Parts: sequence; structure tokens; C-alpha cells
Amino acid sequence: MTDPVTRAREVLKDHRASIDRLDAILVYTLGERFKHTQAVGKLKAEHDLPPSDPDRENKQIERLEDLAKRADLDPEFAKSFLNFIIREVIQNHKKFQ
Repeated sequence: MTDPVTRAREVLKDHRASIDRLDAILVYTLGERFKHTQAVGKLKAEHDLPPSDPDRENKQIERLEDLAKRADLDPEFAKSFLNFIIREVIQNHKKFQ
């Protein structure tokens, strides 16, 4: 029989391994996302379109807030996270202009 502290360490190790895998998924997912947003930025620059699309950005924020609620994630956190990403994307798009 395993003592409680040893068992807790084993459970902690399992949680951390899952967190590490999820962090890797997040990084690769963000990398893939930014590849597409860079392509969008180049396309916008080629066709003299504005780097920002506030209507789409607002719809995406609403969509992400809804997804966050369904995923049991704080919608305000999800909104802040998406706003951060949108700011980065717009900065990248401006570089192509």
C-alpha cells in the first residue's frame, strides 16, 4: 500500500505530464494559426485592405466567449487571450502594409 504523499506525487506527476502535452499542443496550434494570419496579412496588403476587421474581431470574441462557457473556461480569460492574439495579428498585418 502506498502512503498518501507518495500517491499525491504520482498523481501530480501525471497531471504535469498532461499539462506539458497540452502546452505543446497550444504552441503548435498558435504557430499554425499565425501562419494563416500572416498569409491573410499579405493578402490584405496586396489588395490594399485594412489590417483590422473590427466586425470579424467582435464576432470572433463573441464566438470564443461562447466556446469558453461550454468548455468551463472563464469567458473573460478567453476574451483577454483572444484580444491579445488579435493585437499581435494586427501588428503583423501592419508590417505588410
